[in-house]
Amino acid sequence: MNLLVCLKQTFDTEEKVHIENGKVSEDGAKFVINPYDEYALEEAIRLKEQFGGEVTAVTIGTSQAETALRTALAMGADHVVLINDERLMGDEFTTSKVLAAFMKDKDYDLILSGYMSVDNGGSQSGIRLAEELNIAHVNAITKLEVQGNQVVVERDVEGDVEIIEAGLPILITAQQGLNEPRYPSLPGIMKAKRKPIQELKAEDLSIDLDQIQAKTKIIDQLLPPKRQEGRILQGEMDEQVNELVSLLQGEVNING
Repeated sequence: MNLLVCLKQTFDTEEKVHIENGKVSEDGAKFVINPYDEYALEEAIRLKEQFGGEVTAVTIGTSQAETALRTALAMGADHVVLINDERLMGDEFTTSKVLAAFMKDKDYDLILSGYMSVDNGGSQSGIRLAEELNIAHVNAITKLEVQGNQVVVERDVEGDVEIIEAGLPILITAQQGLNEPRYPSLPGIMKAKRKPIQELKAEDLSIDLDQIQAKTKIIDQLLPPKRQEGRILQGEMDEQVNELVSLLQGEVNING
């Protein structure tokens, strides 16, 4: 099988976010593969191990994203591609256009990505990419089986399970629970250091830059308000209930 995986490098989920001059500060921050993309990568590697073929991981980013691609190689990806061009970086609209330009002439059976990125929670790139490539997609899956030219996938739907059958090629996005991503082995890490990273610019993808401009603009970024200190109600139960109701009514009046 030919498997393409879309990766994004994001903040480590353990990082504490700082805002400086209205923007998220990246100084000293640790970056990792977006956790949901890591599920997608792990699933692609498992499918390769089961059916043969190759896994190609692609990301849009700066040279800093090479560390994420090295991790992908160490986990078991065969090829990695870094689209490193500031003119090709934007919102989910831009990302889907650029990825589609890269994939449109590729021979693939399955495209996998995370269903969202933990840094902006957009949840749009995968769906938009499938639309650009005119292929089917299934979002946020928790189980995948390939049966010939068909896939059978499961999705968690409000606590129930939805089972979907679809034909290849298809794009699926991964949800937590799909698998448990492997840790790169030491030999894998050593081999990954020697493998090439293909780097592409806008000219390599024959993209019309006027047609991929972002449709959204970030006006400001704010941290959530600090959590207020908790309060323990005193007195008999009926007194506590009356005080709680009074406090809640006050909260409603404050917040409208």
